[in-house]
Amino acid sequence: MSLTPELLQRSPFEWGPVVAGASGDAVYRRSDGRAFAKVADAARVVELAGERDRLLWLQDRGVLTPEVIGWHVAEQGACLIMTAIEGVPAAALSATDLLSAWPSMARQLAALHALDAGQCPFDRSLAPIFGRAMDVVARNAVNPDFLPDDDRKTPAAELLARVERDLALRLEQEATGRVICHGDPCMPNIMVDPHTLRCTGMIDLGRLGTADRYADLALMIANARESWETAEQEGHAAAVLFETLGVAAPDAARLEFYLRLDPLTWG
Repeated sequence: MSLTPELLQRSPFEWGPVVAGASGDAVYRRSDGRAFAKVADAARVVELAGERDRLLWLQDRGVLTPEVIGWHVAEQGACLIMTAIEGVPAAALSATDLLSAWPSMARQLAALHALDAGQCPFDRSLAPIFGRAMDVVARNAVNPDFLPDDDRKTPAAELLARVERDLALRLEQEATGRVICHGDPCMPNIMVDPHTLRCTGMIDLGRLGTADRYADLALMIANARESWETAEQEGHAAAVLFETLGVAAPDAARLEFYLRLDPLTWG
């Protein structure tokens, strides 16, 4: 799907395609580099509108995220235009630079988690997310690229059953206090100034909503694992993240639960 003629007529800039994200939406960069456009086909208009609504809700709440500057719906889909967050994705940093940037990345996630969850209209709680996983598995739509290597030959129903065994306990833990989670705080979605090595903001907030903070912690730690060169770097980063977010006694089994659930929710 390409940008609509109506959008091009209203914009004095040219737009060039960039690599699309996990959602499959087409992404374009404005020629001046100060804005991006995300284009969804008709089947994903509701999801893209959800990302727009989350960005609008986050404005002026002290979290560094893109600002919505345009929204266009056409018969073939929809286009969301938002300001660019300066910097490079954390995934592009060397292990040494990522470790230097990590404290400010943790603080930015902490700022999001510290917002008043009672005021957030977006729900990412465990019950409906597990329901989504059930639907993805039932449709045989699990993306094997999102699974750990050891799980790719395991039937999806078995992967779901493994998660379900701990579901009651995780629901009980979630009930003691939810926060506003990013939903997908992986390294490509956290931007960093490559010169100062400070976090400049977070992008791709279509999965934002109230949930157990461990859902974010698990994904951020696991995704960063691909960048570290040593176990010491990984351990130090995890310790910094837990300390910054006020997690005094990290629960490894709880982290593993959310890490096993997430790949089953993307189909």
